[in-house]
Amino acid sequence: MNNITPPAHCTFEPDDWLRLARQWHPVARSCDIAGAPTKAVLLDEQLVLYRLQGQVVAARDVCPHRGVPLTLGFHDEEGIICPYHGLRFGAGGRCNRIPSSPDQPIPAKLNLISYAVEERFGLIWVCLAPDADQPAPLPTMPHWDDAGFQQINCPGFDVNGFAGRQVEGFLDVAHFAWVHTETFADPNNQVVPAYNPVETETGFAVDYWSSVSNFAADSPQQAPEGFSWLRHFEMHLPFTATLTIHFPGESRLVIMNAASPVSARKTRMFAPIARNFDLHIPVEEVHAFNQRVFEEDRLMVETQQPERLPLDLALEAHIPADRSSIAYRRGLKRMGFGEFFLV
Repeated sequence: MNNITPPAHCTFEPDDWLRLARQWHPVARSCDIAGAPTKAVLLDEQLVLYRLQGQVVAARDVCPHRGVPLTLGFHDEEGIICPYHGLRFGAGGRCNRIPSSPDQPIPAKLNLISYAVEERFGLIWVCLAPDADQPAPLPTMPHWDDAGFQQINCPGFDVNGFAGRQVEGFLDVAHFAWVHTETFADPNNQVVPAYNPVETETGFAVDYWSSVSNFAADSPQQAPEGFSWLRHFEMHLPFTATLTIHFPGESRLVIMNAASPVSARKTRMFAPIARNFDLHIPVEEVHAFNQRVFEEDRLMVETQQPERLPLDLALEAHIPADRSSIAYRRGLKRMGFGEFFLV
């Protein structure tokens, strides 16, 4: 681990960057990381990801010898290899071979700058600058490991917008009748019943009851007349939220919205899903449906002004349906975040 500073051309204010660097963010799906070097970007930092003996290494994507990106290289059984001079990097990002000087000791200066890594919910999570005194907890996901639940991990979804804007849209319940009418929502069901966010140690939780169905608009399945749907949101600040939808009976669908801040203006969104019904439906169909839902949101998120998320509540107007949005902004403010953007 290393004491690090914001990368060159960082799009975040330095203090905001450091606060974000102390948190866990997903950078890839576990299934997409094999031995070969794979590129990812987190908080403007260029990363190389690779797997060695089952363990994932996340490091700065630069060879410490002459600065070539290691994602241009390849791998063998003992690590990834720089394409310029053949230096090889293995467990923990440590250099274990210098082909031009095979018998010389390898100085620690040739080791990669590596970062904390965890695998959970089918995702690779990275923390660039862990706080030794108060380490940030990883987000949790209801039912992921429960018996009878299927685990699905949708492909990453890129949004040209700030992660905070994308997360706020996921928490928003008033836009269903206006944005998601082609997938699950009823355009004539526009009223948002009152709900109340409750503060938690990592953010807040919300129980939202309404008559808005979560069955696909073209599905032959529909809820009984008068059924009240419970959508339980859990916000893990700053950018990860889960939604547990209570279908009729004991059927449950859990969606994690994990917005990874590639930069202040670009987000890669990951969506692990757990469900205990419709297990016969191919996962490709689940991927496609969720892609349609996220595509419906894209235009709103990518065109919002200002691009950043105003944490000063006086800067935008609010309506009663915005209780989650207000709780979200207040939570980020409590964490000490400022304006997020450097320019």
